[in-house]
Amino acid sequence: MPTASAPPQTSYALSDAGYVAYQSFGDGPNPVLFVPSWLQNLDVMWDEPTLARYLGRLASFAKVVAFDKRGTGVSDPVALHALPTIEQWMDDAKVALDAAGIDRTALIGDTEGGPIAAMFAATYPERVTALVLVNTFARWRRDHDYPIGMPDETVTRLTDLYEQHWGVTPDILELTAPSAYRDPRFRAWYLRYQRLCMPRGAAAAMYRWVTDLDVRSVLGSIHAPTLVVSRSGAQHHRPAFGRYLADHIPDARYVELPGADTYPFQTGDFDQVLDQVEQFLTGSEPAPKADRLLGTIVFTDIVASTQVVSKIGDSAWIALRRTHDELVRENIRRYRGREVSHTGDGFLALFDGPARAVTCAARIVEQVRDLGIEIRVGVHTGEVELIGDQIGGVAVHLASRILDEAGPGTILASSTVKELVLGSGIGFIDQGPRQLKGMPDTWRLFQVTNVP
Repeated sequence: MPTASAPPQTSYALSDAGYVAYQSFGDGPNPVLFVPSWLQNLDVMWDEPTLARYLGRLASFAKVVAFDKRGTGVSDPVALHALPTIEQWMDDAKVALDAAGIDRTALIGDTEGGPIAAMFAATYPERVTALVLVNTFARWRRDHDYPIGMPDETVTRLTDLYEQHWGVTPDILELTAPSAYRDPRFRAWYLRYQRLCMPRGAAAAMYRWVTDLDVRSVLGSIHAPTLVVSRSGAQHHRPAFGRYLADHIPDARYVELPGADTYPFQTGDFDQVLDQVEQFLTGSEPAPKADRLLGTIVFTDIVASTQVVSKIGDSAWIALRRTHDELVRENIRRYRGREVSHTGDGFLALFDGPARAVTCAARIVEQVRDLGIEIRVGVHTGEVELIGDQIGGVAVHLASRILDEAGPGTILASSTVKELVLGSGIGFIDQGPRQLKGMPDTWRLFQVTNVP
């Protein structure tokens, strides 16, 4: 199975117009041609853990062929005055499939790859077993018979902004992947990914070309079993586009999932999407996932935030809190935690080890002190219920109540945490038994005094 540390080999196939780079990976019984946005680089994409995990999940039930379209990634470049057409990119897809030894395949068309996949399915029905269209469209611009499209002035504004920000700022993520927008590590990777996928001028020209696409006329000619998936809160790849596709492709099935993330395709809870894809393509339910696990829950909270705001003013407070948030997120990642939620003044995070959780909390307490603020932290280890991207259960409530008992600049942990980190060198002071609000019995709490 491919991973970020062991990505698949990139190969080249010669077409009539140049070399097409492709990868073939996965040992599932169902061939799948993956056609994402034109923004792709086969080599660099494996550097991002979330993207590698997405592709690994896809490879768990399919034999995947991915390719860089000509003019993108590590395939041959094209001249700006001669951008490829959908037909030429379909040729690239055929070249990649033939080189991988695949005659018939399912297609997954994601975002701007959707029109290409739809056109391929209508043009080469003998090679297509099924079609999956995710967060995509048949046409982007508004027309007299297509009121759901974007007005011309909106398209112009977006394409101009795209060109201005390409490879310089990742601000497009605020529109296409709001859950990842404020993640500094992801923002840095995405900027580099943009630059390595396509030069700035080519990207701007390609985006304008994409906004002029219109494959509505081919939808009625698609006869492969089709699944259309959209995100209900998407602002860029709008769910109305997906509903239009499902209404005009014969017997298509439409699924609308919660969320607003559409691109990059691995942002947000992509397992929801791949659950639907796996069931559709394999005819079986995805393998059951653990819905309960042992984890260490960490709650943080800024102490006396109202007084701080009154002292320094709203503008300074916003900047200070942004710095605080970036610092907390950096430490959560460093100690292998997962941010579950952000409440404005604090965070809820989940860790797979109590020593890492406590060490992470201690580093955060130390570092935010340099910002002139104090936080308090509550830590508990227990069985956690997984609820989509969120967590629940008694253990979470208990950790929250432990936070309520913590003073400024202190980390309070349950006796469970203290017992599980035996031998780690982490020091504690017994705070005695406490009756926690809403919790049965009493709980012995310990203040963390030092970490190695």
